Amino acid sequence: MADFIFKISPNIVLGSYTATRLGQYALEYGSNFLVLMDPVLKESGTASKVTASLTERNVDYFVFDEIPLGSDSETAKVVLKLAQDAKVHGVIAVGGGRTLSLARIVCALYYENSKSIYDYIDENLIPPKRTLPLICLPSTNRDSFIFTDRAFVTDARSTKVKLIKTQNGLCKLVLWDPNLQMALTEKQISCMSIEALAFAVEGYLSQKSTFFSDMIIEKSVQLLSYAEDGAPNLSVTTPQEVLLAQGGCMASLGAASSSFGAANLLSLAINSRYKISRSLISAILLPYIIEDAASFKAEKLAVLSRLLNASHPEDSVSSAVASLADYVRQKIAKINIPARLKDLSLSIEQLSVAAEDAGELDLMNSLQRSMTTDDLFEIIKKAY
Repeated sequence: MADFIFKISPNIVLGSYTATRLGQYALEYGSNFLVLMDPVLKESGTASKVTASLTERNVDYFVFDEIPLGSDSETAKVVLKLAQDAKVHGVIAVGGGRTLSLARIVCALYYENSKSIYDYIDENLIPPKRTLPLICLPSTNRDSFIFTDRAFVTDARSTKVKLIKTQNGLCKLVLWDPNLQMALTEKQISCMSIEALAFAVEGYLSQKSTFFSDMIIEKSVQLLSYAEDGAPNLSVTTPQEVLLAQGGCMASLGAASSSFGAANLLSLAINSRYKISRSLISAILLPYIIEDAASFKAEKLAVLSRLLNASHPEDSVSSAVASLADYVRQKIAKINIPARLKDLSLSIEQLSVAAEDAGELDLMNSLQRSMTTDDLFEIIKKAY
């Protein structure tokens, strides 16, 4: 057996009130920062609590929080120029997936002197080796690209989702503070926990899965189960919001170490086209992803089903897989979100366009099974 060698990057600090130590950590990378802030955090008062740590440590910074819901490549161009003109030492990103991805693009292309963001979108170029340090503070309990070498962006010219390559190790530090989720509603948090489970399921099923990714994902599923359904014994006293952050962080890490699947791919494409929540799309698609995989990865699905206590150890593999799909549908019903894509006021024709967009991304080469655009559309039709 070959040696098992792995290196974790970035550094991860996860726990309540870790955001209050931001100033201390930021000084390790510089003294002048661009802070990209999700505007929702300003409305909830969370933003000022985050920046207070920088002020107390005498860190210079300026905040950009004019990030629209449909932030795209043009927004990225504006923010990149702001960072370059200010000659910042690094970027601090506080918010959800779109804010963090925007920050990744700025840090990846900061030292690019001759090419534009559209050159990278159109030609799939490799960015310069030198990067601007990035510190991420996720305001949700999951993030699909935080541990990867990709950043997603909506192409302003076409509204298609595009992936831009980034350097390995671009993100230097992740401060994952469950208290930053305060700006979210209970329904949003629950929906995102189902999306985190989708990351875990698809990463576990992936053809690129490894011993390391499987180990991380199994633990993430166990933590998500404790958060949603309670621990099997009283020895686990960790608060729910911390369990969700731990489970979501590990699901994101495990899937990034393996690969994401069709639900994540389609949620990106549909969100870029029609501005519908990625977590909602992933939640709706997950039961159909499970049923699709029952014919080729039933044993692995049964393992996850038992970890979630969705089935009993004595149940057959096929019964365990069916129980896993039912478990997800029950969660969807419990939080009262749409169970079908048709409930999102989208036509099947619109969804077929999104499937075509997803089929153009290079993530198609690393899904849970060999798939074409037609296969993606078949999953959409079943979920419609």
